[in-house]
Amino acid sequence: MMQFESAPPTTGTQVQPRAPDRRGPLNPRIVDWQGRRVWLIGASSGIGEALAVELAARGARLALSARRRPALEALAQRLGSIPSILPTDVADREGLEGACRSLIANWGEIDLVIWLAGDYREMRVDSFDLTEARRLVEINLLAVYNGLDVLLPVFERQRSGGLALVSSVAGYRGLPKALAYGPGKAGLINLAESLYLDLQPRGVGVWLIDPGFVATPLTAQNAFRMPALISAEVAAREIVSGFASGGFEMHFPKRFTRWMKLLRILPERLYFRAVRAITGG
Repeated sequence: MMQFESAPPTTGTQVQPRAPDRRGPLNPRIVDWQGRRVWLIGASSGIGEALAVELAARGARLALSARRRPALEALAQRLGSIPSILPTDVADREGLEGACRSLIANWGEIDLVIWLAGDYREMRVDSFDLTEARRLVEINLLAVYNGLDVLLPVFERQRSGGLALVSSVAGYRGLPKALAYGPGKAGLINLAESLYLDLQPRGVGVWLIDPGFVATPLTAQNAFRMPALISAEVAAREIVSGFASGGFEMHFPKRFTRWMKLLRILPERLYFRAVRAITGG
């Protein structure tokens, strides 16, 4: 069960619904990962892979999901622990349910689910592709609802646990080349906020993770210079620090994401002018 501060998980203990504490942390502060049961969905590469390595080193009990079994098996061989390998496609609701059922049978409860699955392609109006746009929105946003349909009954039964959704600062406001990617990530930000309002009083943590540019196989396709680019390993450490902070949103690297937050609150005319000047778009 998700615990505050550094206490390890305690199987079977129920947390009663509670009113938000205006003075306390927004979420449980996770500072001790030893024995914590964590399901990483989208763990085969990029941030998911780096986070699996980081959490395994901290003693977490991991389950790894993605579409590509060979990549998951190769990752499992790198880890000091023996993770559960649960290949599944997030677009397959029944596959997610089967993976979740297997985990519950093995673990009893799930302490934390980190949803990292997603895809990225540049798209502008002169390269608009309806099929590709639908696919990106399906993977980046709608597939999360498959996960919710499976996970919400688990969290309701446990009255504990937590869900972290990985979005992007590209979801803050409209950007060039993000005609399909940005709207899906914007929806994910809104979804995380809505989930927090419903789940936090039930004893379930909800986190939103908004990275800037991270060096992964997805961003490798970008032909432009990516400001404040960080490695996936640095991103993983930022996420672990974010869980320890007790906050709701994790955004990094701050030297870039704080500027994105500033742009977010500009009036429309100033925003469009600033984005065109910065991106050349």
